[in-house]
Amino acid sequence: MPRDTLTGTRIRERRTALGLKQAALAEAAGISASYLNLIEHNRRRIGGKLLLSIARVLEVEPSALVEGAEAALLSALREAAAARPDLKAELERIDEFAGRFPGWAALLAESRKRIDALERTVETLTDRLTHDPHLAAALHDMLSTVTSIRSTAGILAETREIEPEWQDRFHRNINEDARRLAESSTALVRYLDSADSEANLTSPQEEVEAFLEENAYHFPALEEGALTADQVVEGTDALTTASSRNTIRQYLRRYARDAGRIPMATLMEFVRAKGFDPSGLARAFDAPLGSALHRLATLPPAAGLGPLGLVICDASGTMLFRKPLDEFPLPRFGAACALWPLFTALTRPAQPVYRIVEQSAREARRFETFSIAELTGGMRFGDVARIEAVMLFRPSFESGPVTTGHAPVPIGVSCRICVREGCSARREPSVLTEGL
Repeated sequence: MPRDTLTGTRIRERRTALGLKQAALAEAAGISASYLNLIEHNRRRIGGKLLLSIARVLEVEPSALVEGAEAALLSALREAAAARPDLKAELERIDEFAGRFPGWAALLAESRKRIDALERTVETLTDRLTHDPHLAAALHDMLSTVTSIRSTAGILAETREIEPEWQDRFHRNINEDARRLAESSTALVRYLDSADSEANLTSPQEEVEAFLEENAYHFPALEEGALTADQVVEGTDALTTASSRNTIRQYLRRYARDAGRIPMATLMEFVRAKGFDPSGLARAFDAPLGSALHRLATLPPAAGLGPLGLVICDASGTMLFRKPLDEFPLPRFGAACALWPLFTALTRPAQPVYRIVEQSAREARRFETFSIAELTGGMRFGDVARIEAVMLFRPSFESGPVTTGHAPVPIGVSCRICVREGCSARREPSVLTEGL
């Protein structure tokens, strides 16, 4: 039903909410009750002075009666419907629903937001619990210590005659192991408690990500050659661990290398003239395609290319660099969806891979992906070849049946938080599926 034909319904809903009788509203607006009845049943159009008069009596803006629900509310309702296409919500009547029941519509939209936030929390927590190297090391140390204490205590309990010297040694071992267990468990609790605090007790990977986000993945000093990668690392206090500093140092060296291959000034000229064209960019600068993808993804927003995400991994699938998008989250410590084109590229070195993918999470958004796997580092006889894959992704403007000839590939973030059923690449059950 068109939006402007629901004005009468909105007038009736507002009048009822205020506790006004139909006759009282009609008298205040200077019309008959029978005419107001026709208006409220959408059998008479309304506008001009009469609309202004009724809006004044109902204490609302005239636009609220004519336009109904805000565009943001309607957009939120459409997103909620897209998240559960199996329920087949009547999208053609969404305006009518929002106009007649604005309170319920707002509640539904807010509930959908809450569900999205909870799913993102589950993604973050399951990623940390499954793959956080700091947490894994702490748990391994605790289990090793407990096993040592149990073994030593078992010897003392089961052996009737032990020489005093060995008995003292066993007691000493138990005491030292118990002290180490207390220290490691205290450190683990402190680390977990810091997840939602400002204690800054984060893992090296989290420090790396925070540093990159703080700089918007763009480093003008490296672009201009004013600083080296080592000088950038030495000049920041945001990186507190040797691991995070080494990770950033390696990445910034790659950044500087690619900036040298494709300088910023000429890159911006190319983008203004050609727009988004990764292959053309690589050819124009005689640069590896992976470098072109990296440079496009780390351009400042002023370039006008819209949101661009990037992920880099080595041949083992371990992620070396992550630039996620809100609609395309990336697992922090690996275990990503095996169906990502990033991993397909690893099986086809030097061959560009283009795919349209469709995420399983929440709104089933589609993305264009551009992937390439290339040899890295200097090659010498006797060396072991090192391969890194790069995948750049951006939101796709196609919805419904595709017209590019590339059918969408259904993917997820990782098996643990993917709700897609019947996937042949699934490695473990999802914590988001019903009943788990």
